[in-house]
Amino acid sequence: MPIKQFKPTTPSLRFTALVTSEGLSKVKPEKGLLRSIKKTGGRNNKGRITSRFRGGGHKRRYRLIDFKRNKDGIPAKVATIEYDPNRSARIALLHYTDGEKRYIIAPKGMEVGQMIHSGDDVEPKLGNSMPIAKIPQGVAIYNIEMQPGKGGQVCRSAGSFATIQAKEGKHALITMPSGEVRKVLAACRATIGQTGNLDHSAQSLGKAGRKRWLGRRPHVRGTAQNPVSHPMGGGEGRTAGGRHPCSPQGRPSKGGNTRRRGKSSDKLIVRGRKRSGK
Repeated sequence: MPIKQFKPTTPSLRFTALVTSEGLSKVKPEKGLLRSIKKTGGRNNKGRITSRFRGGGHKRRYRLIDFKRNKDGIPAKVATIEYDPNRSARIALLHYTDGEKRYIIAPKGMEVGQMIHSGDDVEPKLGNSMPIAKIPQGVAIYNIEMQPGKGGQVCRSAGSFATIQAKEGKHALITMPSGEVRKVLAACRATIGQTGNLDHSAQSLGKAGRKRWLGRRPHVRGTAQNPVSHPMGGGEGRTAGGRHPCSPQGRPSKGGNTRRRGKSSDKLIVRGRKRSGK
């Protein structure tokens, strides 16, 4: 799906670049796979803001996605490839031969009419879901489970994929998109391919209004706020803050560790992710 550049007939269109709808099926979403979404505006059950700069945006309906891919032995036909407002990737509607319909995350290169399968004894072809133990090394995979049967949790955003480096006993060494090498149980499932819509990261929204349509409110700098609102606020005139950048709660926002110490899955990390400036 290529990027569309607009003629600068307005100031905002001069910088707008959006992914086209080329290759998408122009149909309404499957009604039985839709659910309503209740917006919170970034507030918890007490009405207090727990996630800043959220609110507004266009009304959406959630598409139920099959992350588990557990219909083994039943082939499915790709009926449509659709836009999903809730994620950066595209989704594909599958029509199983037993009459059931499910949405999955569409990989790069998937086409309408393609037949895909899931199970232990399927071929490692594009869109097929199978245990990591049965997938050859070096093959790109996405929608990866971290625990058998829980459903895919890793590599679900547009353009992401991981590769299998080696297999050691009941574990497999997988290189994540961040560069981290991690052990994953070979019984976990993954889908062959790379998540589609690779051009998503090359988009330029062009104007503040389009960001508001996505439910994002203006992001206010800490130094521009009052001292009661942010540790870096206040001061006469413009200031640099007078301290290292931090969150409203005082936690370092650059270079600080955000992962909880002593996490049980630390032993599964063979090599940490690449960090900028290190």
